[in-house]
Amino acid sequence: MRHMIYLEKLFGFDGQVAVVIGGTGVLCGEMAEGLGKAGAHVVVAGRNEQRGSTRVKAIEEQGGSASFAVVDAMEKHSIQMLCDKVLADHGRVDAVINGAGVNSATPYFEIEEDEFDRVVKSNLAGVHYSCQVFGRAMIDSGSGGSILNIGSVTSFLPLSKVFTYSASKAAVLSLTKNVAREFATQGVRVNCLCPGFFPAEQNRKILSEERVADIMRHTPMDRFGEPEELIGATLLLLSRSAGSFITGEAIYVDGGFTSMTI
Repeated sequence: MRHMIYLEKLFGFDGQVAVVIGGTGVLCGEMAEGLGKAGAHVVVAGRNEQRGSTRVKAIEEQGGSASFAVVDAMEKHSIQMLCDKVLADHGRVDAVINGAGVNSATPYFEIEEDEFDRVVKSNLAGVHYSCQVFGRAMIDSGSGGSILNIGSVTSFLPLSKVFTYSASKAAVLSLTKNVAREFATQGVRVNCLCPGFFPAEQNRKILSEERVADIMRHTPMDRFGEPEELIGATLLLLSRSAGSFITGEAIYVDGGFTSMTI
């Protein structure tokens, strides 16, 4: 019993409010469920109400507390409206995950301006807007908080075939470190979680048999990740206790992908 109390103190989120932007997706949805199991009230935020409601129901069925809120992560005013709603409904925001994003496998010379702008706005600008909006709210509250941006193994290593995605995720890591330095003395921590290959909607279209073989040759654990394998790092980085001295860092959950050279 004593060890359970200790673990709850380190990784528990009772009484806290966590906003998961992109929580309607596969990976961030699983992270949202993990936060719900850890005791947080989870605001699942995204554009698809049906998927959001399904995720909220899953969290509630596991004994957690959750609600859905609409947000367009590519528009700052929409993120501001989300933040205002969370504060009006719950009076606080303790943790935010910035996980909305899109991918594209267009050959380099065929990438059009609108596609480039869409990927960068979703993957990078949306993170920037959210750090501004929720970072300000956390600082102004005097209670601080934690922001977790979702990067990728391509935040560290460029990946072939996904040029714009790769560039945007590298920029997310740079932004994370810069904003973490900016907020460090104001009680707000900012970190980056960088998943390896977790087959989901946005990357299945580029996972040909040949591509899968290339990925496995570069992954020492010789398998894809499972969404629930992101929860441990998520709880660590967002925890006010266990993660209290961690900011500006990137944790790669990738089966060893970024450790591989030849």
